[in-house]
Amino acid sequence: MRRTLLAAAPIAVAVGVFGMSFGVLARQVHIPGWAAVLMSALVFAGSAQFAAIAILGAGGGVVAAVLAGALLNLRYLAVGAAVAQVLPGGPLRRVLLGQLVVDESYVLGVAAGEAGRPDARTVLTTGALLYGCWVLGTIVGVLLGPLFGDPKRLGLDAAFPALFVALLWPMLTTRRAIRAAVAGGAAGLILAPFTPPGVPLAVAAAVGLLVSQ
Repeated sequence: MRRTLLAAAPIAVAVGVFGMSFGVLARQVHIPGWAAVLMSALVFAGSAQFAAIAILGAGGGVVAAVLAGALLNLRYLAVGAAVAQVLPGGPLRRVLLGQLVVDESYVLGVAAGEAGRPDARTVLTTGALLYGCWVLGTIVGVLLGPLFGDPKRLGLDAAFPALFVALLWPMLTTRRAIRAAVAGGAAGLILAPFTPPGVPLAVAAAVGLLVSQ
């Protein structure tokens, strides 16, 4: 437990900062504070939430924002299939515990587990810590948003993808993993300039999965 918390602590701090950034941006696009906090509590997916408010801020509709978030979260179909086998309890309990399975908790669970079996305790402990930091950060951002100004001015828009790269790097230990990462990254970069938000990441995830087989 101590090793898990020490490994997750730096990520938790970053997630808290991202949560603050989300709260600030949500208020800037005129989303009520309570709605922003509720969204963080129910969705708990930073990339999907940032994409949704970016579309709303650009004048897009709610349907477009929801679809973008759903596309970004398609990757959790593969993650969920990998984690489902190690989560405890019946179907309802596993559905509830699945809320704690995010990219960061999954990566740490894979690192702590065996081949093909992420460590459930690591996944859930890390997920619970990150969930609390994300929701708390959103609350702080909503309440103190005017004091922070534009989060992009602080470089937080680049910090989120940098975190994903930091999580991916330790997993590139085999040729198959490297092929999947390169193919997925290339697909995302090619599609990013001319496709709607969410499509590049969804296609990149699909390409990575195909290449890794």
